[in-house]
Amino acid sequence: MHWCTKRKLINTIIYKKFNKPIDRGQRKNKQIRASEVLLIDEHGNKLGTVAIEEAQQMALDQGIDLVEVSTGTTPPVCKLVDFGKYQYRKDKAERKQKAKQKKIEIKGIRLTLKIGKHDIEVRLKRAAKFLEQGDKVKIEMLLRGREKAHFNLAKEIFQNFHESLGEDIHIEQPVTRKGAKLISIVAKKK
Repeated sequence: MHWCTKRKLINTIIYKKFNKPIDRGQRKNKQIRASEVLLIDEHGNKLGTVAIEEAQQMALDQGIDLVEVSTGTTPPVCKLVDFGKYQYRKDKAERKQKAKQKKIEIKGIRLTLKIGKHDIEVRLKRAAKFLEQGDKVKIEMLLRGREKAHFNLAKEIFQNFHESLGEDIHIEQPVTRKGAKLISIVAKKK
């Protein structure tokens, strides 16, 4: 038996045995443990504080579910809704919110102490492209061997690189030394 099939079988058994939804942390109908709840009908009107048995009976009479919306309050807030539709709307709102979020990535540019003029121009174009996309740029330089003694030259290269990026950048992390590596992070001004 495939592991995925086993997992589905186990989940089905757990669901039937304990009568709890596996993935959802939301309680509904008989799973609600409070003695009284603040009840809201399907149109959003507050019906006040009601005993749990009465609320469950109202849900049963209307052919819908009693869903616990907020557990952090006393008494907990419950709503009379169709659970499938409620869960669909909730998932849809979460997906919509996740789609609006912009993930900011940190892109890397590596420089060396003996870097040529053309190579710096290439790195500048690449950094400008990253900044235009809304990402942050991590500029790093690894000093090898005798180069470690020339920290001032490396800092100069960083300064020139920052100035060449233009006025509309913000240096989030100035040049810092971590062992043999120099690091700086820049982002576009908002």
